[in-house]
Amino acid sequence: MHRLFIALLRAGIVAAILVGLFGQFVVIPTTAADEVDRFPPYAPFAVPYATVAIVGVTCVQVALVAMWMLLSMVRRGAIFTPLAFRWVDLIIGSSGVATLLATGVTTHLALADIPSPDDGMEVISALAAATAGAGVGAAFAMLVVIMRSLLRKATELQAEMAEVV
Repeated sequence: MHRLFIALLRAGIVAAILVGLFGQFVVIPTTAADEVDRFPPYAPFAVPYATVAIVGVTCVQVALVAMWMLLSMVRRGAIFTPLAFRWVDLIIGSSGVATLLATGVTTHLALADIPSPDDGMEVISALAAATAGAGVGAAFAMLVVIMRSLLRKATELQAEMAEVV
């Protein structure tokens, strides 16, 4: 893989992690507090939902760090080693946790009686977003599982080729 491409990917990973940190420490808590100020009956839901959001962003950051490590392995030409599977498994695990969080939020929004100002569209919109997040997370986790099996096959083929040569 070309060095410039790896450098650009790493810059994107750093930017995404920094944006995630800003979201975790500034955006999510501020938004939760603003929503409670705007509509006080949201108060019992602010801390749990903000916590879930922060943990969800952490899951993305963990996957980004694993991708950084995989990029390092690609640069060194060592991607077809058992160590790569640990990083891929970490990506699968973090996306699985994020998907479970989104599924939990979806379930809670669907079953709980959450007060809503006006016509309740805020809860419906949040339910739609959480459902979409759970679906996208599940699809991503399944895609990475498939990619892991392709990595395993490529690693086996490389080992066979090394024996022949």
